[in-house]
Amino acid sequence: MDEAEIGDLVKVVTAGPEIDGIVFELPSDAKAVVAMVDRERGTVLRTVSRDALREREDEGPNDHALRLLIRRTPAGGGKGGPGGGAGTGPGRAGFQRAATHRTTGR
Repeated sequence: MDEAEIGDLVKVVTAGPEIDGIVFELPSDAKAVVAMVDRERGTVLRTVSRDALREREDEGPNDHALRLLIRRTPAGGGKGGPGGGAGTGPGRAGFQRAATHRTTGR
């Protein structure tokens, strides 16, 4: 595949069958996050090598479910990016004040 873009319909070439997917994110020049259907877990996001992607033209039977997964997933894959909910903020999570000195029990 020449240049993958977010939203492209792709086939992910694995050791087994080729799996239909939709490109969700391109975190680097070598990797792509793809929405695909896992037999055991249902619709999931997987990070794959861009070399494993092949372009596909036709809509697949699972594309609607994959688009729903993409729509409900926060930007940045939900791993602390902008809008992900986690990340740096004031102080430690769940605490308003710094920890005080702990006595030795004298």
